[in-house]
Amino acid sequence: MTTIRLLETPEEMTAVEDLQRAIWPGSETEIIPSHLLITAVHNGGLVLGAFEGELLVGFVFGFPGLESLPDGPHPKHCSHMLGVLDSHRDSGIGFALKRAQWQVVRNQGLSHVTWTYDPLLSRNAHLNIARLGAVCSTYVRSPYGTLRDGLNAGLPSDRFQVDWWIRTLRVENRLSKRPRGTLKLSQFQQAEIQSLYSPIPRADGYLQPPETFSSPGDRLALAEIPPDFPALKGADLSLARDWRFFSREVFETCFASGYIVTDFVFDRASDRSFYVITDGNAIMGNDL
Repeated sequence: MTTIRLLETPEEMTAVEDLQRAIWPGSETEIIPSHLLITAVHNGGLVLGAFEGELLVGFVFGFPGLESLPDGPHPKHCSHMLGVLDSHRDSGIGFALKRAQWQVVRNQGLSHVTWTYDPLLSRNAHLNIARLGAVCSTYVRSPYGTLRDGLNAGLPSDRFQVDWWIRTLRVENRLSKRPRGTLKLSQFQQAEIQSLYSPIPRADGYLQPPETFSSPGDRLALAEIPPDFPALKGADLSLARDWRFFSREVFETCFASGYIVTDFVFDRASDRSFYVITDGNAIMGNDL
């Protein structure tokens, strides 16, 4: 049985250091050291650990920050890192860690949490957008420069910066004991939702991005990404770069036109993954 608890001691932070090395091998420079983790948790930040018995198998780390709004600076929580051992992925641990984080941050009196993730990682997109209810209208080009760990090396570190409005009905409904069911690809196809482009299947089974895409023109649109980008990158780094630059142009164009990523669909039957993009002008309040 998995248990989630707050981490505070030097011994616990050393375990988080070791866990990072196991999850993101290849570069010691990407590891957050224990002394920084301890300083953060003693000044409003938090580190939550997921345990199988006494074994630490996952963690989430975040800290308080400020964001600039028209009426001045406002506090928020910056969720910097979430990681789960490969052997324990797809077991609900990432969701459980984020749900615990949601509870702690709400008790701190905050309403907004932000973090970044690679928009081409479908597993992360499903968790962040579909299950947690985060939304995105911000694409950041290579915010971390050149990353040298085994998962990120060789590509620009482009990221979505997501907004998690933790006091909205949207988020509460997804994190309740009876969360809403995820939408299926067939439902969007039956509704004839606009697809911005159609990837090209290759002989090796991987998808190639097309030369062009359509600008969104309806209330909703779909943008497809590879279902397993790490495998694609491992097989063909040049193809992975093509997807990075193509998807960068797609999402920057959509966000500049006032569209927002509001959902994510993974269809197991066809092994296809899609972002759902919504016209921001058509969204009112908690309808996000």
